[in-house]
Amino acid sequence: MTATSEQFKDKLEQIRRNLQTVIVGKDAELDLFLVGLLSGGHLLLEDIPGVGKTTLAKALARCVGGTLSRLQFTPDLLPTDIVGVSVYNPKDGEFRFQPGPIFCHVLLADEINRASPRTQSALLEAMGERQVTVDGSSRSLDEPFFVIATQNPIDSHGTYPLPEAQLDRFTMRLRLGYPPLEEEKRILLGQGGHTRLESLEVVVSPEELVGMQRYVAALPVDESVLDYLLAVVEATRHHGAVRLGVSPRGTLACLAAARAHALLDQRDFVTPHDIKAIAGPAMAHRIILRTEAKYAGTLTQHVVEDVLSQVEVPR
Repeated sequence: MTATSEQFKDKLEQIRRNLQTVIVGKDAELDLFLVGLLSGGHLLLEDIPGVGKTTLAKALARCVGGTLSRLQFTPDLLPTDIVGVSVYNPKDGEFRFQPGPIFCHVLLADEINRASPRTQSALLEAMGERQVTVDGSSRSLDEPFFVIATQNPIDSHGTYPLPEAQLDRFTMRLRLGYPPLEEEKRILLGQGGHTRLESLEVVVSPEELVGMQRYVAALPVDESVLDYLLAVVEATRHHGAVRLGVSPRGTLACLAAARAHALLDQRDFVTPHDIKAIAGPAMAHRIILRTEAKYAGTLTQHVVEDVLSQVEVPR
């Protein structure tokens, strides 16, 4: 490789500082957010309203100089409202494709679980293959293409749970949570949030970001680290509380996230530390618990923590 992590150090640090300007007191969560971006995957932000999910998406789009589309998912939203539709033009007697909001660099899917399963399925091909099919024709999406979906885990009235196949296409699931009181005071004093969003400058171009993502995808991984990841994944599949463990697609996503974490940590190689750092956000939402384990109060995050404590870390 001719490029090194040092070449991206300043750019990544500037993006991190920009995001910390608008989302205060959440440095660890923002690092994981950047891991999701660098891995070339997509993020599910599962959190209560009003903690800055939309602001975070807008700030990221500004930092990478990309286009942002925001879709409010509602029960009456149709697939064509997302991907676009062919419209008949009576002047020339032909149909012309009108692109939907999915043709962008950053797609904010607000309250994704409020749309019907049919509408949610419109995102499956886009998230997995970076293309959409309309009227039998496949159309490539812009690069980079980054989906940030949000859902409220508290209010379940009028919602449709995301199917396992769709959850599996999110590289990580994150929660921002409430900011510390001292940081919330800063927000009240106008030192964060929307007051700083307008002042953010472009740090990298979309093309530069794609270059970072390709570099991340090529980072070397020692065989012992791969074996460790596979052992952790296999342990989720045989855990006593689990009905369905991490899928092979999930394993690939975990490896991509671990590579991105290594770059964010200014390293050109992946270590077991990277696997452990991303395991919770990258694995927990892919695990389906047995019914008796749910009633006993077990959470998927507990399963991941249990597995990590049991699987031996390679030296």
